[in-house]
Amino acid sequence: MNLPDALTPVADGLHLWAPPHTGTWGFANCLLITSGKRAALVDTPYDRPMTEAMIAAARPVLPAGAAGIGTIVNTHVNGDHTFGNGLFPGAEIIATEASAEHLCREPSPQQMHFLTTGTPADQPLGWYAREHFGRYRYEDVEAVPPTVTFSGRYDLEVGGIRAELIEVGPAHSAGDLIVHLPEQRVVCAGDVLFADDHPVHWDGPLARIAAACETILALEPQTVIPGHGPVMGPRDVRDYVTYLRRLEALVHDRHAAGVPAGEAAADILDSGFYDHLGLRERIVILTAVEFRHLNGETGEPDLVGLAAQAAGWAFGRRQAAA
Repeated sequence: MNLPDALTPVADGLHLWAPPHTGTWGFANCLLITSGKRAALVDTPYDRPMTEAMIAAARPVLPAGAAGIGTIVNTHVNGDHTFGNGLFPGAEIIATEASAEHLCREPSPQQMHFLTTGTPADQPLGWYAREHFGRYRYEDVEAVPPTVTFSGRYDLEVGGIRAELIEVGPAHSAGDLIVHLPEQRVVCAGDVLFADDHPVHWDGPLARIAAACETILALEPQTVIPGHGPVMGPRDVRDYVTYLRRLEALVHDRHAAGVPAGEAAADILDSGFYDHLGLRERIVILTAVEFRHLNGETGEPDLVGLAAQAAGWAFGRRQAAA
C-alpha cells in the first residue's frame, strides 16, 4: 500500500493523515491534535501496518516531552476508523453511547479475516471482499471499545486546543459524532461525509445524513475533513447535501411506484446518477437502507448482507464486461 510517510498541516496544532486512495474501501482519514504536551487522535486506521505507518508519520509533529497520544476520539465504530485503537495502550477512547451500544453489529476483525480468506473467491461476496479488503491484515488486530461515552455533546481540551464533540447520529451509523475545533474553524466529519466516491451509509435515512451535514455547515467552518477523501470546504458540503437530496427523491419515487429495492437501485445506476464518482455499487446499499425506513423496518441492519447486495451488482457488471 502506498501510505503517506508524513502528516499534512491543516491548522495550528492540527495535522492530517490522509491515505490517497479512492475507488476502494478502508482508507480513512485520521486527524492528530497537538498542544503543549498533549496529543489526541480522531479515528485510527484499519489494521496494524497502517496504524504503525500513521504513528511513524506522526512522530515528527508530536510535542516535545509528550508521552504519546493519550486520547482517541472515534467518530463512529466501523472498523476502518477503530481497529487501530489497540495500538495506543492506556489511551482514553471517546465515542457516543449509541456507538458503544451497537458494537455488536459491527463485523469483527475475525469476521473480516474470514470474508477475505474463507469465502469462495469465484462468488460475488468472496470476490468483492478480496478486491476491496484483501490488502488489510485482520489477524493481528482486535476491536477495542470506547472507555468514555456520551450523548449529545462532550467538550474536550487537548492542551490549549478546545474540541467540541457533537453527536449527529444515527446517520451514517447508529452513533456518529463530529469534532468541531472552533478556534481553527475546522470540522472533522467522520463518515457522514465522503469525497470522490459514492458514500456508504448503514443507518440513515438520507434525510438524517443531510441534517448532519447541515449541522456541520451551521458551525461555519473553513475546512471540513471527510471520513474518506480529500479535505473539503463549505461549498463541497453543500454539494454533498444536494447529492443526498437528489438520491432521496429518486429512491422515494421508485418506492412510491412499487418498484423493489434491487430494481430501484439498478434503475438509478443505469440512469448515470453521479457516475463520475467511484464505487457506484454503494447506491445499492443506500437504496436498500432507505427502503428499510420507508417500509417501517426497525431491526438492526445486516451490514454484511447489505455489502453482499452491492457485491452482487459489481460482480454482475464485471462479468458483463468480460
